[in-house]
Amino acid sequence: MSLTSIASHVFKPRQKALEKYVSEGENMQRGVLRRLIDNGRRTEYGVQHLLKQTEGYEDFTRNIPVNTYEELKGYIDRMRHGEADVLWPGTVKWYAKSSGTTNDKSKFIPVSMDGLHNIHYKGPFDTVALYLMNNPKSRIFDGKALILGGSHSPNYNLPGSLVGDLSAILIENINPMANLFRVPSKKTALLSDFEVKREKIAHECLNKNVTNLSGVPSWMLSVLVKVMEVSGKKHLEEVWPNIEVFFHGGIAFTPYRKQYEQLITSPNMHYMETYNASEGFFGNQSRLDDKSMLLMLDYDVFYEFIPMDEFDKQNPNIVPLWGVETNRNYAMVITTSCGLWRYMIGDTVMFTSKNPYKFVITGRTKYFINAFGEELIMDNAEKGLEYACEKTGAQVSEYTAAPVYMDSHAKCRHQWLIEFSKEPESLDEFADLLDKRLQQLNSDYEAKRSHDITLQHLEIVKARKNLFNDWLKDKGKLGGQHKIPRLSNSRKNIDELLEMNSSAEE
Repeated sequence: MSLTSIASHVFKPRQKALEKYVSEGENMQRGVLRRLIDNGRRTEYGVQHLLKQTEGYEDFTRNIPVNTYEELKGYIDRMRHGEADVLWPGTVKWYAKSSGTTNDKSKFIPVSMDGLHNIHYKGPFDTVALYLMNNPKSRIFDGKALILGGSHSPNYNLPGSLVGDLSAILIENINPMANLFRVPSKKTALLSDFEVKREKIAHECLNKNVTNLSGVPSWMLSVLVKVMEVSGKKHLEEVWPNIEVFFHGGIAFTPYRKQYEQLITSPNMHYMETYNASEGFFGNQSRLDDKSMLLMLDYDVFYEFIPMDEFDKQNPNIVPLWGVETNRNYAMVITTSCGLWRYMIGDTVMFTSKNPYKFVITGRTKYFINAFGEELIMDNAEKGLEYACEKTGAQVSEYTAAPVYMDSHAKCRHQWLIEFSKEPESLDEFADLLDKRLQQLNSDYEAKRSHDITLQHLEIVKARKNLFNDWLKDKGKLGGQHKIPRLSNSRKNIDELLEMNSSAEE
């Protein structure tokens, strides 16, 4: 009997419980809210916001304001200095470093012990439970998991509190038994220099029986390319014959899928998306043939949603899970056992189903272009690029886009900086296909493009190889959980990249 067939029995009770998601979503969420309120009553924040008098959802929305990081930052700073019972009962030792805000280089997201065990560790357990339901012939536990994580950030530590990428925090606190099933070594996994880490991972894991991968698609691809270089093989299954699944998250998989399919040609290979962030673990792909994800309803996370068409209004109509509509774009608001109260995470989602609640990530509240009323979101961009790649045989490695507000000829357009892993024969054809597909996907974009009056044809600038990696490295953000900002109304990022791109050509 294989180790996987033995281990699979551990997941059966949870698989049974997940079946209740179809009919008990609202009850689960109301129960989560009660639990969070009960715990919050014992905190300074709870006293300030009348949680002792808060009984249900209506009281909750009346007493607790919607918060950004800036609103909670003062509380979090005090928690990092060792104060107890501020946003969550007790002291919080660990803080996940996330990308910065307008005023700060980094955000420090509290990771309480309750949140660690009732959110962050529950998510991966359910990922495996759902995968085994989809693939009962799996032999995943008969080999090792290659888990690609970030690092600690000792320069941000304070007495009594530690900072790191969330993945590093998870590795640091993981049950020692789990280390029997994972590679690389803990020492290598927590290295901060990504280039050194990548080299060490390739050599450490080369002769291991790796059956599954977990990580961010862009950084994992970089590691796998190094494995191929070291091994001298053409396909990954020649190195790891039993490789069967990649659990991916953090960024959209679409731009990388073709490269993975060329690297791993085994018909037994599967891809499963997860929605895990520094703030919590929120979603799991529940079926391998369905790209939408199951919203995880019985963790220590209470969800609310702001319709994006009301996002900039003074009093938007914020709804709980049971108030959402399918095919409508929402900004997500969370309350968690890490002390995040009605916190705007910055991600946008769209529900594809309500029984059970399933969704797709559509982008970020800040990652969109709306310079001329076109409201182009990341989901449009990903689908447009997928279409253009499919038609031309091109492959996109990285990209970012921003508006050109008005050039010397009074022309306005979107400018795309794209690093291709496989270039199209004609950049003009690729641009045409992308532009037309965006018009099909987004009626506002189509209206602004009409007759080239408001918005002219998009422009594509070809990025040199490794431009985006060099840009991240220059900012000290190579590896870990760092992501390329895909869409922006600001030209700050794209202008920095364009300058690096042109200086290399001189």
